Amino acid sequence: MSRDVELAKFESIKNNDLVWIDVPNPDGEKMQSLGMMYPFHELNLDDCLSKTQIQKIDRYPDHIFIILHFPILEDQNFAKTSQLAIFMGSGYLVSVHQDDLKPLMELFNICKKDDKERQEMMGRSSGYLFHSIVDALVDDLVNIARMVKGNMTDIEDAVFDERVSASKEISYLRRQIMALRRMAVPLQATLLEFGNRDIQRFSSEDLVPYFDDVKDHVERAIRILDEARDTIEIFKDTDFMHGMEKSNKILAVLTIIFTLSIPATIISSFYGMNVSLPGSTGAWSFLGAHTTFIVVASVSSAAALVMLWYFHRIEWI
Repeated sequence: MSRDVELAKFESIKNNDLVWIDVPNPDGEKMQSLGMMYPFHELNLDDCLSKTQIQKIDRYPDHIFIILHFPILEDQNFAKTSQLAIFMGSGYLVSVHQDDLKPLMELFNICKKDDKERQEMMGRSSGYLFHSIVDALVDDLVNIARMVKGNMTDIEDAVFDERVSASKEISYLRRQIMALRRMAVPLQATLLEFGNRDIQRFSSEDLVPYFDDVKDHVERAIRILDEARDTIEIFKDTDFMHGMEKSNKILAVLTIIFTLSIPATIISSFYGMNVSLPGSTGAWSFLGAHTTFIVVASVSSAAALVMLWYFHRIEWI
């Protein structure tokens, strides 16, 4: 009777002799209630309250505790990693997570509303339900990995365009790829540690082929990320080479301009001396008393305007 009272505090689904309890946004009170319903270790209950636990498997005589990490998609971009904790025993499965793990929450709502889908997803054991949950989340991982790789295609034209710098986009994609790999590789290791004995422990049907398929999907996601990592490194090197080449061209032109300005600098230094020279004060007067100043200012302004036009033409400014 006490278990039924505590169960009423949670969202739960029953299918045959199996109950699925979902706990989004766990807190101390919810974990205490779970501890009263099932013989869960207090350290595992504390792990559910943390968002930074490593992926692991803890085995007990009557249940298994598992922590896995999955990516979260926000605004068509991989945003962060979310933690999923699973208590799996004979006749029950408890999932504990934050409310940002939308694929799991959608799966729970589908099972709650649709009898046919509930029978399909929950099957006849907690082991099969665990497979259904992990399979849905791993498929989401594969889709996110493909999306990140697709985003690389969108910036490919910019990378190979010498006039455009794509360093910011490249850095952002590199960060996404590395974050996904840091999550996917431990996930693969944890699922590989989840051996055949664990798979069959709470199920009378053969679940090994199902979990082998999930492991293959994780491996596929890692392959996609590895390919994306290799490609983004090529993009980074290409963008760097284009940037260096552009800088070298600019330095070359500036060097030419500086070299061509040396004679004018030398001549102007003579006119700054207190000696009589052709064109100095009083020597030219066809524009009045300030003819020399007007001529020098006009020539200097014309040269500056020509340089400004040229820099704008070659897109330096």
